[in-house]
Amino acid sequence: MNIKAKTMAGREIDLKQDTLDALKMRLQGPLIVPGDDGYDASRILWNGMIDRKPGIVARCLGVNDVITCVQFARANELLLSIKGGGHNIAGLAAADGAMMLDMSLMRGVWVDPRRKIAHAQAGCLIADVDRETQVHGLATVLGFVSLTGIAGLTLGGGFGYLTRRWGWTSDNVIGMDVVTADARLVRASNDDYPDLFWGLRGGGGNFGVVTGIEYKLHPVGPEVVGGAVAWPASEAPKVLDLYRTLAETAPLELTLVALMRPAPPAPWLPKEMHGKPIVALLACYNGRPEEGEKVVAPIKSFGKPIGDVLVRRPYTQIQSLLDAAQPKGRRYYWKSEYLSCIEPVLCEKVIEHAARIQSPHSAVILFQIGGALNQFTEEHSPVGNREARYVLNIAGSWEQPGEDRAHIEWARDAWNDMKSFSTGGTYINFLTEDEGPERMKAALGKGIDRLAEVKAKWDPQNVFRTNRNIKPA
Repeated sequence: MNIKAKTMAGREIDLKQDTLDALKMRLQGPLIVPGDDGYDASRILWNGMIDRKPGIVARCLGVNDVITCVQFARANELLLSIKGGGHNIAGLAAADGAMMLDMSLMRGVWVDPRRKIAHAQAGCLIADVDRETQVHGLATVLGFVSLTGIAGLTLGGGFGYLTRRWGWTSDNVIGMDVVTADARLVRASNDDYPDLFWGLRGGGGNFGVVTGIEYKLHPVGPEVVGGAVAWPASEAPKVLDLYRTLAETAPLELTLVALMRPAPPAPWLPKEMHGKPIVALLACYNGRPEEGEKVVAPIKSFGKPIGDVLVRRPYTQIQSLLDAAQPKGRRYYWKSEYLSCIEPVLCEKVIEHAARIQSPHSAVILFQIGGALNQFTEEHSPVGNREARYVLNIAGSWEQPGEDRAHIEWARDAWNDMKSFSTGGTYINFLTEDEGPERMKAALGKGIDRLAEVKAKWDPQNVFRTNRNIKPA
């Protein structure tokens, strides 16, 4: 049976069965096509709004599988997409008719505690890396949801609870193993192929298939002070003022997140509050726990909270605390901006738009990120935006396809009303499918021209294009 696939030029072609059989013989991992067991499980992504159907899916088990697939895609001029954790909101891991490289079986992590380095395969989730590094009381800078894939997170910059001390996730990368457009395996670092290494640390998957990432590790945990405290939304003006005040003077070991949303059905919140508007502060202090307890005391003693789970806990636990709020298959639409400060007028706008939320799952969130990332120059990596100290994230989230328009309009209206507070920059990993070249420039800034030159050198035919694509110069 022939399989329909799409070329890089957009033409539909037939892949003959004997051609696919020959490819299967060269792969260690399975090759699956529409109708096969596992096809839907492999192609379905975290954002339920994305429903694309690749022509074939190669579930790579190692670097040789990746090289073989890139060779096959080039020989047949196939459109190629790469899936790590599949957690990207724009669903860039999948493309209709494409050959998808599903890296999710490649989840090995090797830790060198003496050198404080971890090597992680590209299919790893945040939880995989945290679990192995925490054996040694070490961690690297990763995101807020443990089910996120590390590859997409890192290639787009990445931030989390440790960003204030140690910068973007990409600032903590020592080297990357990359299969290039001409199917070569290279190691990119400051010493080897530094132009490629620079481009990978924020320029996304434009330059090759990353198969492994080497991270610097830092002493963290195994116990931190972390969690959340919540109040009724009526307390939001005072709570957001507290957030603004504490964040301005917080030590780098402390990261604060403020959010407003309908209360989820979490066991730590009273049942009578479920579904009602709340304001909450999330905190993580990654220094000595006894110091952390003193630092977060003003949060725990503020007003009359309806719920408090801000306690000593394992670092791996704080890393997964938000997982239940972002399950796979729900529909997501986000808008985001970088902020240099939290202005009182912005807090008023947050309260105003949070009050208009129509879904039990949507939220308006303020992430604190200022600190180490501000110490690097703008040219250090394509992530740029080194003046950013906060991230505003307007996070639409709902269940039913028929509700798309209402929730997207809420997110866009809130964004249009609050984007005047922006530095002018935005986080590339939070860009949705419908955001164009101007938003790419906002994410990558002055580095976008240099990225086009790196692209021209490493992928002149734009083989890697199912991403936040940078055209070759």
